[in-house]
Amino acid sequence: MATDVPLPRRAFLTAAAAAWIARVHGAAPPAAGGAPSILVSGGAMMRGDRFAPAVGTVMRAHFGSGRRLALVLHATHPSGRDAMEARLRAAFRETGAGPVESLHRRDAPGALALLREADGVFLGGGETFVLLGELQRTGQLELIRERALAGVPCGGSSAGANVIGLRIGTTNDFPVADVASREALGLLPVTINPHHPPPSKETDFRVRAGKIRGYLRFNPGERVLALADASVVRLHAGTARLAAGQGWLYEAGRDRELVAGEPVPELAGASGAGAR
Repeated sequence: MATDVPLPRRAFLTAAAAAWIARVHGAAPPAAGGAPSILVSGGAMMRGDRFAPAVGTVMRAHFGSGRRLALVLHATHPSGRDAMEARLRAAFRETGAGPVESLHRRDAPGALALLREADGVFLGGGETFVLLGELQRTGQLELIRERALAGVPCGGSSAGANVIGLRIGTTNDFPVADVASREALGLLPVTINPHHPPPSKETDFRVRAGKIRGYLRFNPGERVLALADASVVRLHAGTARLAAGQGWLYEAGRDRELVAGEPVPELAGASGAGAR
């Protein structure tokens, strides 16, 4: 595991990568006929009702300005969804996004209509199995996949990042709800592990890395993308990069720390229907 990049230099590289992405990509491309534009965060991406600075830069580049965003907050307990919607609405306002509305404001047909009409989709954190189960039961899983593959910018944090991967395998959540299967959106060709401890938390880092390596011994055909808090990977225009924070790519028998700004070709392979 490559962990010898000094912390000040790592912070500099992360900030430089975020600035580069904003400068090169600017606003997200039009949805019609576009390649998938996918973002995943390891969680803890907000500071109050604002995105952390480096995360906000990437969110602005990913979702652009003036876009109507659909929030998928199934992973949040129903009692907390209004408050979470308000926090995310304020955070996205800072990035220049247009109207922001959570699916929980709508009935079942209205939620599907919002997903069809939105210019971007963001899946929030919370309980992964609750989120995946609700997406499966409502038909929203297939619709979100369809829209994302058509080029509508899609992103997720923590539990929301988990369901953007191929399947639920290395989530940190308890299975508090039943799901039809562990198969998820498949928008990135990996299983995702959010909230990965950084190397500075040596014991926690070693334990998490050991658990992921153990998972891969039983599932050697999979890859695991692990992301620390306030870390973001973005797939855009056919190239995936670590855009903020720290991340690791685990495979059976080997793993490596991602370098901010450098392409990660393993994440830009066949996604969605092509990876299923």
